[in-house]
Amino acid sequence: MTDFELARANQLRAAQRKAETLFHAIEARGLVRPGISEKTLNEDIYALAKEMYGISTYWHKRIVRAGKNTLLPYDDNPPDLTLGGDDILFLDLGPVFEDWEADFGRTFVLGADPLKLKLKHDVGQAFVDGKKFFEESPDITGCEFFDFIVSLAKESGWEFGGRIAGHLIGQFPHEKIDKDKVTLYAHPESHLRMRSLDENGRLRHWILEIHFVDREREIGGFFEELLTV
Repeated sequence: MTDFELARANQLRAAQRKAETLFHAIEARGLVRPGISEKTLNEDIYALAKEMYGISTYWHKRIVRAGKNTLLPYDDNPPDLTLGGDDILFLDLGPVFEDWEADFGRTFVLGADPLKLKLKHDVGQAFVDGKKFFEESPDITGCEFFDFIVSLAKESGWEFGGRIAGHLIGQFPHEKIDKDKVTLYAHPESHLRMRSLDENGRLRHWILEIHFVDREREIGGFFEELLTV
């Protein structure tokens, strides 16, 4: 890796570490609690991020999903729900740190429901397994990677709930093709080699996005983190 590419990778890692620290603070300050609405929790997280890092820019909408809303993928905009005492929820944030994007998602479980706790565990383990598979597959395409992540959902007894299993990340705004929601994603129809260079001849960096659901029980779990670098 050249010095230029190493510097880019370090910036992405730094942004991701800050996002992870923000998530720890969300939990440590008890923001995720019964009786709070998704909308209010979203506002509280925005205020905390601004307090900690001065963040006011997000490259995608901030997502707080609880209860049956955890079944829904990114593009949906469901009605506001209030967190219950034995609830499951996930957060998906895309803060921009000094022009560098982060994307971070985690599942939280209120109470001790064993199935919800298993779901939280399984999406985290799927990230570990997906990252290992990516590292061992130098020529993998977006559709091949998507299929592998879907297989992990089935192996652990869930359904994959997302339309994609990953996307690019980088300096804000990252590389996109206008009106194309397939090519630069880990999408079932994307034949892009994920390690191909971008339009400027630079390494592409990816986020792995895990969304497992149980539609009968109306619960979903989510885990999202930097896949490459």
